[in-house]
Formats: sequence, C-alpha cells, structure tokens
Amino acid sequence: MSDKTAGLGKVVVNRAMSLDGFIAGPDDAMDWIMEYLREDRFPEVMQATGAMLVGRGTYEVAKRMSEEDTSYDGGPVFVLTHRPPDEPEQGVTFLSGDLAEAVATARGAAGGKNLEILGADLASQCLRRGLVDEVLVYVLPVLLGDGVRFSTSGLGRIDLEPFSNTQSGPVTMLRFRVRR
Repeated sequence: MSDKTAGLGKVVVNRAMSLDGFIAGPDDAMDWIMEYLREDRFPEVMQATGAMLVGRGTYEVAKRMSEEDTSYDGGPVFVLTHRPPDEPEQGVTFLSGDLAEAVATARGAAGGKNLEILGADLASQCLRRGLVDEVLVYVLPVLLGDGVRFSTSGLGRIDLEPFSNTQSGPVTMLRFRVRR
C-alpha cells in the first residue's frame, strides 16, 4: 500500500447477481435480491464498509426499494451524478465532476474502512480507470433471463484473482482482487 493510500480501506465493487449474470431484472427490478439477502448472511462485509459510492440510476432504484426497507448502516452515502437534485436529501451527498475525485472523497469519508461501489455503469467506469481493489459478488440461485448485466458493454478485459468463496444458505459470496 502506498503512502497515498495508507490508512484507507479498499475500493470494492459489491453486487448481487443472478446465476445468468444479471444484477437487476427487467425495468431495473431488484426485489428478487431481497428474497435471498433479507437475512444478514455475511455481516463481516457491512462491518468492513465505511461508505458507499452509488450511481444515480442505482440510487433511484434503491430509493424506491427503501420505502419498504430502510435497514442500512454502512456509513455515508455518496451519489455520483450529472444531475444533482435541487433540494438536498438527508443522509446523502451528491457529487458531480471527476470520477477519481468522487472516489477519493467517498473513500476519505469511509474512516479507514472499505468504500463500496454500487451500480453497473459506475462500477464499470471505476474498473476501467483502475480505481477498484476488489470485486465482491453474491451469486443468487435464480435465472432472470433478462435485465441489467453485471457490467456495461465496452468494459474491456479486467483480470481478477479469486481469493475467497463462502456459502451461506442459498447464497454464494465470491471475492476477487483486481490484478494491476
């Protein structure tokens, strides 16, 4: 770890995925994920999380879902967007501008813990720019057939090194280091 990143947690792309590679179903449906992750199957992940950086589309979907379930305590939430809302939202910081600066801002707010990156487009941008240390995937035992793919087209090749796989009930968590 360089002096520049000493004391900072890792940048982790975190997602739940169907066995056929979708992170959301048609029309951005994500309710199927809660069927499997309603229980806190991997508490160590949330304990290691200090902040989240979320793409605007993912934020909007999560906001609709949170009207039913507001159980999140992973530290500050940052939303990277070209269209910040006119009125601020409690507990959310909207960022616009440079991707690397947004990652640095959110990572700094994580208090030495990990920064989780959520959203296919945002994660793909971070992976392309070499800003991600790990990829964490919850593989869920369902085939969706259509929806939002794990990564956006044009991502290109990213080599990963598997270092952990854990099963809890029907959910398998896979963890990979990003090779540089």
